[in-house]
Amino acid sequence: MNKKLKRVLSVDDDEDIRTIISMALEIGGYEVRTCSSGEQAVDSSIAFKPDLILLDVMMPGLDGPETLKKLLSTPETSKIPIVFMTAKSQSFEIVELKQMGAFDAITKPFDPMTLPKLINDIWERYTKT
Repeated sequence: MNKKLKRVLSVDDDEDIRTIISMALEIGGYEVRTCSSGEQAVDSSIAFKPDLILLDVMMPGLDGPETLKKLLSTPETSKIPIVFMTAKSQSFEIVELKQMGAFDAITKPFDPMTLPKLINDIWERYTKT
């Protein structure tokens, strides 16, 4: 699978983080759509058809793990790689997130200047699996 990463859906309840992610990835050449909740992410991912989803772990309402379960159990979104964005940075916490079904995790705070390359590197690993 050598499909180029083009479309990214970013899900975070913090407006500032959504703005930073969106700006960083758009400058990096990606088409980005943002959502402020897990509920919105499920609907938006079906309509937007992202190549990859960046998903915050801690959100009110439908949190990241619950959103992940919904996305993985929805036929239209079940094959989209999901990368958690989290303040949890202990290695065992990252392992737990991956065991839930996420492809990878990025710890917050992240560097907006290197985010596009980081996302591309994750995509490269994903396409080789």
